[in-house]
Amino acid sequence: MADRNQEERVLQQIEREVRMQEGAYKLLAACSRRDQALEVSKSLLTCNARILALLGQLQRMRRARILEREGHGKTSEDAEPCTGKVSLSDLRIPLMWKDSEYFKNKGELHRCAVFCLLQCGSDIHDTDLVMVDRTLTDICFEDAVVFDKVGPGFSLRVEFYSCCAAEDFPPAAPAPAPRRMSFLGGSLGRSSGKKIRAAFESASACGSVCPGGGTARPGHVSPPSALGPKYNLLAQTTLTIEHVREGFKTHDLTLSATEDSPFWLPLFGNMCCRFVAQPLCMTQPVMRGQLKIKLEDDADRWGNFYCVLKGQTLLCYRSGEDSESEDEPLHVIPITKDTTVCTSESHPVHGLQISIRMQPDRENATYAAATQNAEDLPGWNKALQQHVYNLSQWKRCCDEVMKIEAPRSRKPKTARQGSLFHEMAISHPDRDTAAGRRLLPFSSPAVFRPGRNGQEHDE
Repeated sequence: MADRNQEERVLQQIEREVRMQEGAYKLLAACSRRDQALEVSKSLLTCNARILALLGQLQRMRRARILEREGHGKTSEDAEPCTGKVSLSDLRIPLMWKDSEYFKNKGELHRCAVFCLLQCGSDIHDTDLVMVDRTLTDICFEDAVVFDKVGPGFSLRVEFYSCCAAEDFPPAAPAPAPRRMSFLGGSLGRSSGKKIRAAFESASACGSVCPGGGTARPGHVSPPSALGPKYNLLAQTTLTIEHVREGFKTHDLTLSATEDSPFWLPLFGNMCCRFVAQPLCMTQPVMRGQLKIKLEDDADRWGNFYCVLKGQTLLCYRSGEDSESEDEPLHVIPITKDTTVCTSESHPVHGLQISIRMQPDRENATYAAATQNAEDLPGWNKALQQHVYNLSQWKRCCDEVMKIEAPRSRKPKTARQGSLFHEMAISHPDRDTAAGRRLLPFSSPAVFRPGRNGQEHDE
Protein backbone atom coordinates (compact mmCIF):
# COMPACT_ATOMS: atom_id res chain seq x y z
CA MET A 1 0.00 0.00 0.00
CA ALA A 2 2.88 2.35 0.82
CA ASP A 3 4.40 1.70 -2.63
CA ARG A 4 1.08 2.52 -4.29
CA ASN A 5 0.84 5.79 -2.38
CA GLN A 6 4.39 6.69 -3.40
CA GLU A 7 3.59 5.99 -7.05
CA GLU A 8 0.55 8.24 -6.82
CA ARG A 9 2.68 11.04 -5.39
CA VAL A 10 5.10 10.69 -8.33
CA LEU A 11 2.14 10.79 -10.74
CA GLN A 12 0.93 13.98 -9.07
CA GLN A 13 4.41 15.48 -9.53
CA ILE A 14 4.33 14.53 -13.21
CA GLU A 15 0.92 16.12 -13.57
CA ARG A 16 2.16 19.33 -11.96
CA GLU A 17 5.20 19.47 -14.24
CA VAL A 18 3.04 18.90 -17.33
CA ARG A 19 0.83 21.81 -16.29
CA MET A 20 3.88 23.99 -15.83
CA GLN A 21 5.06 22.85 -19.25
CA GLU A 22 1.76 23.95 -20.80
CA GLY A 23 2.07 27.33 -19.10
CA ALA A 24 5.63 27.75 -20.36
CA TYR A 25 4.50 27.02 -23.94
CA LYS A 26 1.82 29.71 -23.72
CA LEU A 27 4.18 32.20 -22.13
CA LEU A 28 6.85 31.50 -24.75
CA ALA A 29 4.35 32.15 -27.52
CA ALA A 30 3.51 35.51 -25.93
CA CYS A 31 7.13 36.66 -25.41
CA SER A 32 8.05 39.81 -27.32
CA ARG A 33 11.51 40.38 -25.81
CA ARG A 34 14.59 38.24 -26.27
CA ASP A 35 15.49 38.14 -22.56
CA GLN A 36 11.99 36.95 -21.69
CA ALA A 37 12.14 34.20 -24.30
CA LEU A 38 15.54 33.05 -23.02
CA GLU A 39 14.24 32.72 -19.45
CA VAL A 40 11.06 30.90 -20.46
CA SER A 41 12.94 28.54 -22.76
CA LYS A 42 15.28 27.69 -19.86
CA SER A 43 12.28 26.94 -17.64
CA LEU A 44 10.78 24.74 -20.35
CA LEU A 45 14.01 22.74 -20.72
CA THR A 46 14.18 22.21 -16.94
CA CYS A 47 10.53 21.19 -16.82
CA ASN A 48 11.00 18.62 -19.60
CA ALA A 49 14.05 17.17 -17.83
CA ARG A 50 12.02 16.78 -14.62
CA ILE A 51 9.21 15.00 -16.45
CA LEU A 52 11.59 12.48 -17.99
CA ALA A 53 13.38 11.98 -14.65
CA LEU A 54 10.08 11.38 -12.82
CA LEU A 55 8.98 8.92 -15.48
CA GLY A 56 12.24 7.04 -14.98
CA GLN A 57 11.66 6.99 -11.21
CA LEU A 58 8.12 5.68 -11.71
CA GLN A 59 9.40 2.93 -13.96
CA ARG A 60 12.00 1.88 -11.39
CA MET A 61 9.42 1.83 -8.61
CA ARG A 62 7.07 -0.40 -10.60
CA ARG A 63 9.91 -2.72 -11.59
CA ALA A 64 10.91 -3.04 -7.91
CA ARG A 65 7.32 -3.81 -6.94
CA ILE A 66 7.11 -6.55 -9.56
CA LEU A 67 10.39 -8.09 -8.38
CA GLU A 68 9.20 -7.97 -4.77
CA ARG A 69 5.94 -9.66 -5.71
CA GLU A 70 7.92 -12.42 -7.43
CA GLY A 71 10.19 -12.84 -4.41
CA HIS A 72 13.30 -11.23 -5.93
CA GLY A 73 13.14 -7.90 -4.15
CA LYS A 74 15.11 -6.63 -1.16
CA THR A 75 14.44 -8.24 2.21
CA SER A 76 14.02 -6.38 5.47
CA GLU A 77 17.35 -7.81 6.62
CA ASP A 78 19.30 -6.04 3.85
CA ALA A 79 21.23 -3.18 5.47
CA GLU A 80 20.80 0.20 3.84
CA PRO A 81 22.93 3.21 4.78
CA CYS A 82 21.33 6.38 6.06
CA THR A 83 20.60 9.25 3.73
CA GLY A 84 21.98 12.77 3.88
CA LYS A 85 22.30 16.11 2.16
CA VAL A 86 24.56 17.02 -0.75
CA SER A 87 25.34 20.63 -1.63
CA LEU A 88 27.08 22.31 -4.56
CA SER A 89 27.75 26.04 -4.31
CA ASP A 90 29.96 28.87 -5.58
CA LEU A 91 30.38 27.39 -9.02
CA ARG A 92 33.02 29.03 -11.26
CA ILE A 93 34.07 28.21 -14.83
CA PRO A 94 37.14 30.05 -16.25
CA LEU A 95 37.14 31.25 -19.86
CA MET A 96 40.03 31.49 -22.33
CA TRP A 97 39.37 34.36 -24.71
CA LYS A 98 41.86 35.12 -27.46
CA ASP A 99 44.13 38.12 -26.98
CA SER A 100 42.50 39.91 -29.90
CA GLU A 101 39.07 39.48 -28.31
CA TYR A 102 39.78 40.22 -24.65
CA PHE A 103 42.72 42.65 -24.67
CA LYS A 104 42.32 44.41 -28.03
CA ASN A 105 38.52 44.26 -28.03
CA LYS A 106 38.48 43.19 -31.68
CA GLY A 107 36.12 40.93 -33.56
CA GLU A 108 32.39 40.43 -33.35
CA LEU A 109 30.96 40.51 -29.81
CA HIS A 110 30.05 36.91 -28.99
CA ARG A 111 27.29 36.83 -26.37
CA CYS A 112 25.62 33.73 -24.94
CA ALA A 113 23.04 32.94 -22.26
CA VAL A 114 24.33 30.16 -19.99
CA PHE A 115 22.82 28.22 -17.10
CA CYS A 116 23.59 25.04 -15.19
CA LEU A 117 21.29 22.02 -14.77
CA LEU A 118 22.00 19.72 -11.81
CA GLN A 119 20.42 16.28 -11.47
CA CYS A 120 20.70 13.80 -8.62
CA GLY A 121 18.32 10.88 -9.09
CA SER A 122 14.95 12.32 -10.06
CA ASP A 123 15.66 15.63 -8.29
CA ILE A 124 16.60 18.41 -10.73
CA HIS A 125 17.59 22.02 -10.06
CA ASP A 126 18.64 24.82 -12.38
CA THR A 127 20.66 27.96 -11.74
CA ASP A 128 20.01 31.55 -12.68
CA LEU A 129 20.72 32.59 -16.25
CA VAL A 130 24.09 34.30 -16.82
CA MET A 131 24.87 36.45 -19.86
CA VAL A 132 28.45 35.78 -21.00
CA ASP A 133 30.63 37.78 -23.39
CA ARG A 134 34.33 38.67 -23.71
CA THR A 135 34.15 41.14 -20.82
CA LEU A 136 33.94 38.17 -18.43
CA THR A 137 36.89 35.98 -17.52
CA ASP A 138 34.78 33.54 -15.50
CA ILE A 139 31.21 32.26 -15.54
CA CYS A 140 29.96 32.58 -11.97
CA PHE A 141 26.87 30.89 -10.53
CA GLU A 142 26.09 32.13 -7.04
CA ASP A 143 23.34 29.57 -6.40
CA ALA A 144 23.71 27.09 -3.52
CA VAL A 145 21.91 23.90 -4.60
CA VAL A 146 21.01 21.33 -1.92
CA PHE A 147 19.75 17.79 -2.55
CA ASP A 148 17.95 16.08 0.35
CA LYS A 149 17.51 12.37 1.18
CA VAL A 150 20.50 11.29 -0.90
CA GLY A 151 22.25 7.95 -0.33
CA PRO A 152 26.06 7.56 -0.33
CA GLY A 153 25.92 5.94 -3.77
CA PHE A 154 24.62 9.16 -5.34
CA SER A 155 25.64 10.44 -8.76
CA LEU A 156 25.28 14.19 -9.33
CA ARG A 157 25.22 15.17 -12.99
CA VAL A 158 26.25 18.77 -13.73
CA GLU A 159 25.40 20.10 -17.19
CA PHE A 160 26.00 23.53 -18.68
CA TYR A 161 23.69 24.78 -21.42
CA SER A 162 24.32 27.70 -23.73
CA CYS A 163 22.29 29.68 -26.25
CA CYS A 164 23.60 32.38 -28.56
CA ALA A 165 21.89 35.53 -27.31
CA ALA A 166 22.63 37.51 -30.49
CA GLU A 167 21.14 34.88 -32.78
CA ASP A 168 17.76 35.63 -34.29
CA PHE A 169 15.18 32.99 -33.54
CA PRO A 170 11.74 32.51 -35.05
CA PRO A 171 8.67 33.44 -33.02
CA ALA A 172 7.47 30.73 -30.72
CA ALA A 173 4.84 28.37 -32.03
CA PRO A 174 1.46 28.18 -30.29
CA ALA A 175 1.26 25.98 -27.22
CA PRO A 176 0.41 22.30 -27.76
CA ALA A 177 -3.26 21.50 -27.95
CA PRO A 178 -4.84 21.49 -24.47
CA ARG A 179 -6.32 18.04 -25.14
CA ARG A 180 -3.30 16.55 -23.39
CA MET A 181 -4.33 18.22 -20.18
CA SER A 182 -7.71 16.54 -20.41
CA PHE A 183 -5.90 13.26 -19.82
CA LEU A 184 -4.86 14.63 -16.44
CA GLY A 185 -8.28 15.73 -15.32
CA GLY A 186 -9.55 12.41 -14.05
CA SER A 187 -8.66 10.51 -10.93
CA LEU A 188 -5.15 9.16 -10.56
CA GLY A 189 -6.28 5.59 -10.22
CA ARG A 190 -8.33 5.44 -13.44
CA SER A 191 -6.12 7.35 -15.83
CA SER A 192 -2.53 6.86 -14.71
CA GLY A 193 -1.61 5.19 -18.02
CA LYS A 194 -2.94 8.14 -20.01
CA LYS A 195 -1.09 10.56 -17.73
CA ILE A 196 2.19 8.76 -18.29
CA ARG A 197 1.74 8.66 -22.07
CA ALA A 198 0.73 12.32 -22.20
CA ALA A 199 3.69 13.41 -20.07
CA PHE A 200 6.14 11.36 -22.12
CA GLU A 201 4.78 12.73 -25.41
CA SER A 202 4.95 16.31 -24.13
CA ALA A 203 8.54 16.01 -22.89
CA SER A 204 9.76 13.99 -25.87
CA ALA A 205 8.22 16.47 -28.31
CA CYS A 206 10.46 19.14 -26.78
CA GLY A 207 13.54 17.00 -26.45
CA SER A 208 13.60 14.53 -29.32
CA VAL A 209 17.18 15.36 -30.29
CA CYS A 210 20.15 15.77 -27.96
CA PRO A 211 23.40 17.55 -28.62
CA GLY A 212 25.48 15.18 -30.68
CA GLY A 213 22.47 13.50 -32.25
CA GLY A 214 21.51 11.19 -29.39
CA THR A 215 18.05 10.45 -28.14
CA ALA A 216 16.37 12.43 -25.42
CA ARG A 217 17.01 11.54 -21.81
CA PRO A 218 16.90 13.42 -18.48
CA GLY A 219 19.29 16.36 -18.54
CA HIS A 220 19.57 16.37 -22.35
CA VAL A 221 16.29 17.93 -23.47
CA SER A 222 16.06 21.01 -25.62
CA PRO A 223 13.05 22.82 -27.02
CA PRO A 224 12.97 22.70 -30.81
CA SER A 225 14.08 25.77 -32.74
CA ALA A 226 10.49 26.43 -33.77
CA LEU A 227 9.73 27.23 -30.12
CA GLY A 228 12.01 30.21 -29.64
CA PRO A 229 15.60 30.08 -28.32
CA LYS A 230 17.28 26.70 -28.24
CA TYR A 231 19.77 25.72 -25.56
CA ASN A 232 22.54 23.26 -26.35
CA LEU A 233 24.76 21.21 -24.10
CA LEU A 234 28.07 23.03 -23.66
CA ALA A 235 29.88 20.86 -21.07
CA GLN A 236 29.14 18.29 -18.40
CA THR A 237 30.60 16.26 -15.56
CA THR A 238 29.45 13.74 -12.96
CA LEU A 239 30.28 14.03 -9.26
CA THR A 240 30.14 11.21 -6.71
CA ILE A 241 31.03 10.76 -3.05
CA GLU A 242 34.69 10.44 -4.09
CA HIS A 243 34.66 14.11 -5.19
CA VAL A 244 33.37 15.43 -1.85
CA ARG A 245 35.89 17.68 -0.11
CA GLU A 246 35.73 20.55 2.32
CA GLY A 247 36.65 23.83 0.61
CA PHE A 248 36.90 24.79 -3.07
CA LYS A 249 38.12 22.10 -5.44
CA THR A 250 38.60 21.69 -9.17
CA HIS A 251 36.77 19.15 -11.34
CA ASP A 252 37.33 18.28 -15.01
CA LEU A 253 34.63 18.99 -17.58
CA THR A 254 33.76 17.03 -20.71
CA LEU A 255 33.27 19.60 -23.48
CA SER A 256 30.38 18.95 -25.88
CA ALA A 257 30.66 21.90 -28.30
CA THR A 258 33.10 22.92 -31.02
CA GLU A 259 34.31 26.41 -31.93
CA ASP A 260 32.12 26.60 -35.03
CA SER A 261 28.94 26.21 -32.96
CA PRO A 262 27.04 29.48 -32.44
CA PHE A 263 26.55 28.67 -28.74
CA TRP A 264 30.25 27.83 -28.17
CA LEU A 265 32.29 29.51 -25.43
CA PRO A 266 36.06 29.20 -24.82
CA LEU A 267 35.88 27.05 -21.68
CA PHE A 268 39.07 26.28 -19.80
CA GLY A 269 37.99 22.64 -19.34
CA ASN A 270 37.56 22.79 -15.56
CA MET A 271 35.12 24.04 -13.02
CA CYS A 272 35.74 25.08 -9.42
CA CYS A 273 33.08 24.69 -6.74
CA ARG A 274 32.40 23.80 -3.14
CA PHE A 275 30.96 20.26 -3.09
CA VAL A 276 30.10 18.89 0.36
CA ALA A 277 27.90 16.22 1.93
CA GLN A 278 26.26 15.89 5.31
CA PRO A 279 24.95 12.42 6.27
CA LEU A 280 22.17 12.30 8.84
CA CYS A 281 24.22 10.07 11.15
CA MET A 282 26.60 13.01 11.67
CA THR A 283 23.97 15.64 12.48
CA GLN A 284 21.13 13.82 14.26
CA PRO A 285 21.17 11.54 17.31
CA VAL A 286 20.80 7.92 16.20
CA MET A 287 19.99 6.40 19.61
CA ARG A 288 19.67 7.63 23.18
CA GLY A 289 18.91 6.04 26.51
CA GLN A 290 20.33 4.51 29.70
CA LEU A 291 23.39 2.26 29.45
CA LYS A 292 25.74 0.65 31.95
CA ILE A 293 29.27 1.24 30.69
CA LYS A 294 32.49 -0.50 31.71
CA LEU A 295 35.36 1.75 30.72
CA GLU A 296 38.60 0.20 29.50
CA ASP A 297 40.69 1.82 32.23
CA ASP A 298 38.62 0.34 35.06
CA ALA A 299 37.77 -3.30 34.46
CA ASP A 300 35.77 -3.82 37.67
CA ARG A 301 33.73 -0.67 37.91
CA TRP A 302 30.60 -0.03 35.86
CA GLY A 303 28.76 3.27 35.66
CA ASN A 304 25.20 4.20 34.77
CA PHE A 305 25.06 6.83 32.06
CA TYR A 306 22.55 8.47 29.77
CA CYS A 307 24.13 7.82 26.37
CA VAL A 308 23.63 9.57 23.03
CA LEU A 309 24.93 7.99 19.80
CA LYS A 310 25.76 10.72 17.30
CA GLY A 311 28.51 11.33 14.78
CA GLN A 312 31.74 9.50 15.63
CA THR A 313 31.03 9.33 19.35
CA LEU A 314 28.93 7.67 22.02
CA LEU A 315 28.43 10.51 24.52
CA CYS A 316 27.95 9.51 28.17
CA TYR A 317 26.08 12.00 30.41
CA ARG A 318 25.00 11.87 34.01
CA SER A 319 21.32 12.31 33.04
CA GLY A 320 19.03 13.08 30.14
CA GLU A 321 18.76 16.70 31.28
CA ASP A 322 22.53 17.11 30.98
CA SER A 323 22.42 15.83 27.40
CA GLU A 324 19.91 18.54 26.48
CA SER A 325 22.04 21.27 28.04
CA GLU A 326 25.44 22.48 26.94
CA ASP A 327 27.25 20.52 29.64
CA GLU A 328 30.25 18.47 28.60
CA PRO A 329 29.72 14.69 28.67
CA LEU A 330 31.40 12.70 31.44
CA HIS A 331 32.90 10.25 28.94
CA VAL A 332 33.26 10.11 25.16
CA ILE A 333 33.57 6.71 23.49
CA PRO A 334 34.87 6.97 19.88
CA ILE A 335 32.80 5.21 17.24
CA THR A 336 34.37 5.04 13.77
CA LYS A 337 33.96 3.03 10.58
CA ASP A 338 36.68 0.68 11.92
CA THR A 339 34.91 -0.01 15.21
CA THR A 340 33.78 -3.58 15.84
CA VAL A 341 30.43 -4.05 17.63
CA CYS A 342 29.16 -7.44 18.78
CA THR A 343 27.44 -9.12 21.70
CA SER A 344 29.78 -10.85 24.15
CA GLU A 345 29.36 -13.51 26.80
CA SER A 346 27.00 -12.92 29.65
CA HIS A 347 28.31 -11.08 32.71
CA PRO A 348 27.36 -12.73 36.04
CA VAL A 349 25.90 -9.45 37.32
CA HIS A 350 25.05 -7.34 34.26
CA GLY A 351 24.01 -10.14 31.92
CA LEU A 352 24.57 -10.12 28.14
CA GLN A 353 26.68 -7.15 27.03
CA ILE A 354 27.78 -5.30 23.91
CA SER A 355 31.48 -5.20 23.13
CA ILE A 356 32.75 -2.03 21.45
CA ARG A 357 36.31 -2.55 20.23
CA MET A 358 38.59 -0.12 18.49
CA GLN A 359 40.96 -1.34 15.79
CA PRO A 360 44.41 -2.15 17.25
CA ASP A 361 46.25 0.05 14.76
CA ARG A 362 44.34 3.10 15.92
CA GLU A 363 43.45 2.74 19.56
CA ASN A 364 43.71 -0.54 21.44
CA ALA A 365 40.70 -0.08 23.66
CA THR A 366 37.62 -2.15 24.36
CA TYR A 367 34.45 -0.95 26.05
CA ALA A 368 31.51 -2.97 27.30
CA ALA A 369 27.91 -1.81 27.52
CA ALA A 370 24.83 -3.37 29.07
CA THR A 371 21.21 -2.25 29.38
CA GLN A 372 18.98 -2.00 32.41
CA ASN A 373 16.43 -4.24 30.71
CA ALA A 374 17.46 -7.26 28.64
CA GLU A 375 14.90 -6.42 25.93
CA ASP A 376 16.66 -3.09 25.22
CA LEU A 377 19.99 -4.73 24.37
CA PRO A 378 19.11 -5.88 20.79
CA GLY A 379 17.98 -2.36 19.90
CA TRP A 380 21.26 -0.81 21.04
CA ASN A 381 23.31 -3.54 19.37
CA LYS A 382 21.49 -3.05 16.05
CA ALA A 383 21.76 0.76 16.27
CA LEU A 384 25.52 0.61 16.93
CA GLN A 385 26.16 -1.84 14.10
CA GLN A 386 24.02 0.19 11.69
CA HIS A 387 25.83 3.37 12.73
CA VAL A 388 29.24 1.84 12.04
CA TYR A 389 27.93 0.70 8.64
CA ASN A 390 26.67 4.23 7.88
CA LEU A 391 30.08 5.70 8.71
CA SER A 392 31.84 3.17 6.47
CA GLN A 393 29.54 3.91 3.51
CA TRP A 394 29.76 7.72 3.76
CA LYS A 395 33.59 7.51 4.02
CA ARG A 396 35.36 10.86 4.36
CA CYS A 397 32.03 12.68 4.73
CA CYS A 398 32.06 11.42 8.32
CA ASP A 399 35.53 12.72 9.18
CA GLU A 400 33.89 15.97 10.25
CA VAL A 401 30.55 17.73 9.90
CA MET A 402 30.71 19.74 6.69
CA LYS A 403 28.85 23.02 6.58
CA ILE A 404 26.01 23.29 4.07
CA GLU A 405 24.86 26.73 3.00
CA ALA A 406 21.14 27.41 2.82
CA PRO A 407 19.89 28.03 -0.73
CA ARG A 408 19.68 31.74 -1.40
CA SER A 409 16.53 33.42 -2.62
CA ARG A 410 16.78 34.24 -6.30
CA LYS A 411 17.05 37.95 -6.99
CA PRO A 412 18.18 39.83 -10.07
CA LYS A 413 21.95 40.19 -9.91
CA THR A 414 24.43 42.06 -12.01
CA ALA A 415 26.99 39.83 -13.66
CA ARG A 416 30.30 39.85 -11.82
CA GLN A 417 33.05 41.30 -13.99
CA GLY A 418 35.94 40.02 -11.90
CA SER A 419 38.20 37.06 -12.42
CA LEU A 420 38.20 33.83 -10.47
CA PHE A 421 41.98 34.11 -10.31
CA HIS A 422 41.73 37.56 -8.74
CA GLU A 423 39.34 36.31 -6.01
CA MET A 424 41.41 33.21 -5.21
CA ALA A 425 44.63 35.23 -5.13
CA ILE A 426 43.20 37.54 -2.47
CA SER A 427 41.81 34.69 -0.36
CA HIS A 428 45.09 32.69 -0.50
CA PRO A 429 47.94 35.22 -0.02
CA ASP A 430 50.43 32.54 1.00
CA ARG A 431 50.16 30.55 -2.24
CA ASP A 432 52.89 32.19 -4.35
CA THR A 433 54.96 30.97 -7.23
CA ALA A 434 58.64 31.69 -7.75
CA ALA A 435 57.74 34.57 -10.03
CA GLY A 436 55.54 36.10 -7.34
CA ARG A 437 52.25 35.27 -9.06
CA ARG A 438 49.52 33.18 -7.45
CA LEU A 439 48.07 30.41 -9.56
CA LEU A 440 44.58 28.94 -9.54
CA PRO A 441 44.22 25.36 -8.28
CA PHE A 442 43.25 24.09 -11.73
CA SER A 443 44.85 20.93 -13.02
CA SER A 444 45.49 22.27 -16.52
CA PRO A 445 48.45 24.66 -17.05
CA ALA A 446 47.60 28.32 -17.45
CA VAL A 447 49.45 31.54 -18.19
CA PHE A 448 48.16 34.56 -16.32
CA ARG A 449 48.48 38.09 -17.58
CA PRO A 450 47.27 41.37 -16.14
CA GLY A 451 43.73 42.03 -17.30
CA ARG A 452 41.53 45.05 -17.22
CA ASN A 453 41.26 47.11 -14.05
CA GLY A 454 44.29 45.35 -12.60
CA GLN A 455 42.59 41.93 -12.61
CA GLU A 456 44.17 38.70 -13.81
CA HIS A 457 43.37 36.86 -16.99
CA ASP A 458 44.17 33.29 -18.06
CA GLU A 459 44.71 32.04 -21.56
